[in-house]
Amino acid sequence: MDEKKMLTEKEIQEAIEHINNMTHIEMASMWRFAPSGHVYFDRQYPTIFDAFKTRFDSFGGMTTEVSKEVGW
Repeated sequence: MDEKKMLTEKEIQEAIEHINNMTHIEMASMWRFAPSGHVYFDRQYPTIFDAFKTRFDSFGGMTTEVSKEVGW
């Protein structure tokens, strides 16, 4: 069984920088369609998840309008 690669501090900061540059639509798509275990939602990296959730919530989260735009 393969062990999951641990992210370096640099990789964590790069992920947070990417999150900080995402649009509301990009974040909603990620929220809905990210594969299971995606690093942005991995509780092993709470700083990444917190950065994502805080920014997504600052846009209003999964609004009806955004939900319709990203579709299924």
